Amino acid sequence: MTKGELLINLAGVRKSFRAPDRSDRVVLEGVNFRLEEGEIVALLGKSGSGKSTLLRIIAGLIKPNGGDVLYRGKTINGPAYGISMVFQSFALFPWLTVQQNVELGLEAMAVPAPERERRALDVIDLIGLGGFESAFPRELSGGMRQRVGFARALVMRPDVLLMDEPFSALDVLTAETLRNDLLELWLERTIPTKGILFVSHNIEEAVTMADRILIFSSDPGRVKAEIPVNLPHPRDTESAAFKQIVDEVYATMTQQPTRAIGAAPEPLSLGYRLPEASPYKIEGMLETLVEPPLNGKADLPQLAEILELPDETLFHLLEAGRLFNFIKVEHGDVSLLPSGLAYVEANAAQRKEIFAEHLLNHISLASHIRRILDERRDHRAPEDRFLQELEDYLTDDEAERVLEQVIAWGRYAEIFDYDYTSGVLSLPEEDEEKSETPPAPSETAAAE
Repeated sequence: MTKGELLINLAGVRKSFRAPDRSDRVVLEGVNFRLEEGEIVALLGKSGSGKSTLLRIIAGLIKPNGGDVLYRGKTINGPAYGISMVFQSFALFPWLTVQQNVELGLEAMAVPAPERERRALDVIDLIGLGGFESAFPRELSGGMRQRVGFARALVMRPDVLLMDEPFSALDVLTAETLRNDLLELWLERTIPTKGILFVSHNIEEAVTMADRILIFSSDPGRVKAEIPVNLPHPRDTESAAFKQIVDEVYATMTQQPTRAIGAAPEPLSLGYRLPEASPYKIEGMLETLVEPPLNGKADLPQLAEILELPDETLFHLLEAGRLFNFIKVEHGDVSLLPSGLAYVEANAAQRKEIFAEHLLNHISLASHIRRILDERRDHRAPEDRFLQELEDYLTDDEAERVLEQVIAWGRYAEIFDYDYTSGVLSLPEEDEEKSETPPAPSETAAAE
């Protein structure tokens, strides 16, 4: 499909939310974006980078705090006729049939019943659900339910189709089938849609579908890079050109800010969005890296294939390994550092000691919690005390997730304990006894 008129134009878009301390938490800052007729554009980035928020702004579901959001030259002030959205979670009404779910948007537009029925049945058949018009969502598989979501969006005959991780809730085979079906409808111009913008965490999916890939940075979210995909459809995922673009996306997404030679890395802020990575998965990644055929180094697509992990999970593991100073990620390759090799070669008890040392040295939140527990007379503190601090930096949900992550790391490293019933953090019993044991007389005399 050839490019044509400008559909969506964003200039300097900013979005912030009010934090509990009444300060503004900026989610998007200075976002510029254009979607032209005939384009499919993918948005990639870390969780929390504002990609889904941007989609909702374009859909007219939420308003920006600044900047211009235009659809065909007109400001978007609310849900716009001509823009439809497909959600990750299907978002179907369980008490309505397939046909009734598909007709909802048309009903809201006061389309007469006969036309609603005709258009709904046409798109249900088009999307591959003919014969299931009277079925309820509970009677459908996940893939079929997502097809209903697509049908509900397409029945509005949208100029612009927005998709928020539309295939991520599906198994691999179902996702591939639905993705290929949608691409076929797009390429054969069976649907009236002129432009598609979708959020994904799957790099190969983005390179398979998109004409351009936008990579978002975080805190606040903004366009970090744009990578064109100048390959004809259908795309050969095994071709050298395809793999080269995949490598480029991996390298861009894992690129760290450059710093002066010899300069120490900046310490993490207390509210840093810690990656979701269990100690055992970090351990598994390090063990995989050290074994043949990798022998300490791998390119990221190769590592993802060997570990059989989705991209988002791999990025969390890579970031955790980098934060702990176990690995180096550079130019799309990951290398095991001496500290990572020492961890792999250590026994179970030594691994915990190494993990604890790196946790306290490199993760500010962990060292902060340990210091508070050390200083308190009873060596205990409620989790709410730390949640309140995190909520100065993060949303309530994200603050809770980050605290859960650091607690998991801290318990594994045995630098603090956590009571799930009371929600109280404490020093491990052994450390508590050490802190309460008075020094020996000889030590006291020496000190005096």
